Amino acid sequence: MSALPAVLSGAGVGFTLGLIGGGGSILATPLLLYVVGIAQPHLAIGTGALAVAANAFLTLIGHTRTGNVRWRCALVFALVGILGALVGSSLGKAVDGQHLLFLFALLMVIVGIHMLQGRTRQGGSAEPVGCGPTPSGRVVAVAFAVGMLSGFFGIGGGFLIVPGLVFATGMPLITAVGTSLLAVGAFGLATALNYALSRLVDWAVAGEFIAGGLAGGVLGMRLANRLAGYKGALNTVFATVIFGVAGFMLYRNGSAFAAAP
Repeated sequence: MSALPAVLSGAGVGFTLGLIGGGGSILATPLLLYVVGIAQPHLAIGTGALAVAANAFLTLIGHTRTGNVRWRCALVFALVGILGALVGSSLGKAVDGQHLLFLFALLMVIVGIHMLQGRTRQGGSAEPVGCGPTPSGRVVAVAFAVGMLSGFFGIGGGFLIVPGLVFATGMPLITAVGTSLLAVGAFGLATALNYALSRLVDWAVAGEFIAGGLAGGVLGMRLANRLAGYKGALNTVFATVIFGVAGFMLYRNGSAFAAAP
């Protein structure tokens, strides 16, 4: 396979991570399947999880420099969420690949609707709550649930972590975007390692994805900081991406899901 499709796809994934803190694996899995040409869904999921994890950690550096990261909340979501991701990824490997993609697309639609409904609530508290030396039960429960869903669907989880952080701590959306990247990287790495043990990672393609994501992440982060001043802009962009990809995945996998016994 040519490296160009993987590099360009990685640039798009990196841009999305830098812009909205999530959606990396939402894009990575279908791009690996339908653009790069990986034939096996589980191999695409494992490869995408590794690439998204690496790009998330790299983009986190930029958001740290702009003051968009709350480290206590980031650590709680990352550490607790890893446990959920390990449980979820083990369950996900036991589910038929086509069924997994179909359920993934349905979940994306639900989250997209939630993000649109949250456009008028983009403010939030300057200082997040529940992430002190003893994290609140609410924060711990949300972190574990997000991690489990991330592992089950083989995604970095940003599109769940960002609204989860806002819901659990009350932080502003732009802060949630930056803070989410530590957990996105941790969840993706845990999922990728689990898939790698089953030889479900294409290391060469993952490297090409990561290379493309470097430039994309920088551009996405810069645009995110500009859009932060416009109420609801990030939510609208996020939901638009989700609906577009979910519709395509439902179209490609709906018939196979319906035909399954």
